[in-house]
Amino acid sequence: MSASASGPASTPASGSASGPRPPRLTALAALCGLEALTLLGAGGYLLVMGLLGRPDSPRQAETGGLTVIVLALLPLLAVRGLLLRRSWSRGPALIIQIMALPVAWTLLQSSGAGIPAGIALAAVAVTGLVLLLHPTTTEALGIGARPDDSTRD
Repeated sequence: MSASASGPASTPASGSASGPRPPRLTALAALCGLEALTLLGAGGYLLVMGLLGRPDSPRQAETGGLTVIVLALLPLLAVRGLLLRRSWSRGPALIIQIMALPVAWTLLQSSGAGIPAGIALAAVAVTGLVLLLHPTTTEALGIGARPDDSTRD
């Protein structure tokens, strides 16, 4: 029995599947999920208003809505990868956070409800970037550590 206990399950992996998921990684996945839901809602709103409303350009509203809905797939993909601790998931999550910053800046330059929305989006994007770049997150995703390094000594 002791031979099976020291089998492949106890060999050091890339750090991406051992131990419990760090809270920072779960928080990052939740942030990306929130961004995905927001994008789906905004895209759905644009699509419905393009179909049922009276926009200046229905075709542009419908195309914009479909584009935003498709764009929501990127953070959804990141959420799945982050929860499964896949190293590739850092890329889509990073792209979404970086894309959110100019949108937040544009909202901050507007007036009315755009300013609070810009503040909220900027806070979410900066928080996401901090969580993405934190050493705990990179270690949990197996980024930067080579699996063969621990067995060379």
